[in-house]
Amino acid sequence: MNMADEMGIELLTEEQYRVLQRLGNFDTKTSSWVKTPDNIRKLGGAVFCDRRYDTVFLYHNGAESYYGSRGFRGILKI
Repeated sequence: MNMADEMGIELLTEEQYRVLQRLGNFDTKTSSWVKTPDNIRKLGGAVFCDRRYDTVFLYHNGAESYYGSRGFRGILKI
């Protein structure tokens, strides 16, 4: 979240990520963090998405997990 803030972007929500996937096939071999609802973040969790088997999946993990190097999808509003 801090890196996205420094870049001046917002993380995509799950809904925005699913719209992005209608434009092309993204994250077919990787996963990306997306904006996590506050109630999950307060409990230390985070969510990420990817595309497998022509389907978009949403997963969860601890925000400080070993996935610390996973990228994220963001949106720039101008």
